[in-house]
Amino acid sequence: MAKRNNLSVEEIDRIVEMAWEDRTPFEAIEIQFGLKEKEVIKLMRAEMKASSFKMWRKRMNERTTKHRSIRGDDIKRFRSPMQKHISY
Repeated sequence: MAKRNNLSVEEIDRIVEMAWEDRTPFEAIEIQFGLKEKEVIKLMRAEMKASSFKMWRKRMNERTTKHRSIRGDDIKRFRSPMQKHISY
């Protein structure tokens, strides 16, 4: 995964954190870090223990909020007010 090699440890940590957040869609990770959903899944598989990865995948498959195209119109934001703003 070439894009992963260009990411800092802090960026990888933030991507993992965003991937675990229920309200953060994969599209937000793509906008911020340039990783598509499949690349995030590969990163999560590489960064987590197998049991944790399986638990995360099961959790994400049950969340409609992880995909903008299928989430409800009542959810307008993807960022927690507690989240630090990362800009380039």
